[in-house]
Amino acid sequence: MRIRPETEADRAEIRKVNEEAFGRAVEADLVDAIRASDRFVPELSLVATVEEDVVGHVLLSYVEIEPGAHPVLQLGPLAVLPSHQRRGIGSALVIEAVRATEARAEPLILIEGNPRYYERFGFRRSDESGIEAPVGVDQQYFMVRPLTAYDPALRGRAVYSEPFLN
Repeated sequence: MRIRPETEADRAEIRKVNEEAFGRAVEADLVDAIRASDRFVPELSLVATVEEDVVGHVLLSYVEIEPGAHPVLQLGPLAVLPSHQRRGIGSALVIEAVRATEARAEPLILIEGNPRYYERFGFRRSDESGIEAPVGVDQQYFMVRPLTAYDPALRGRAVYSEPFLN
């Protein structure tokens, strides 16, 4: 398995991975909408390949913490083809996403997801760090992963970007 930034040639396979992993088009549509927005960070849209076939994908994009409209990265969606799940591909994508974000000297990563899965990567409830979940999101599923550049003064409510709202 190899993890690398997506290329334009990967887009159809990324869409397929998301549709198959989630059994619907919602997450694939979200990836497309983020990609078309100013919140997209091309080098943080990562694919996992096996023999050049895309089998997994993770995306980090900017959302904001208010007040102050401070931009921070949010991880998601994370998707792995059902035929390749439970082989460590999702974990490898999360680990590489954290590494790449750390290398950019970003302060933290936010995620909306299953605590039992993401806690093993250092994520914890965001409200423990003074960051409230976006309106309409259950706080118990909204988490933060502080990085080296983290500043505890960064507090407030996370606000999803436009692609997440549609």
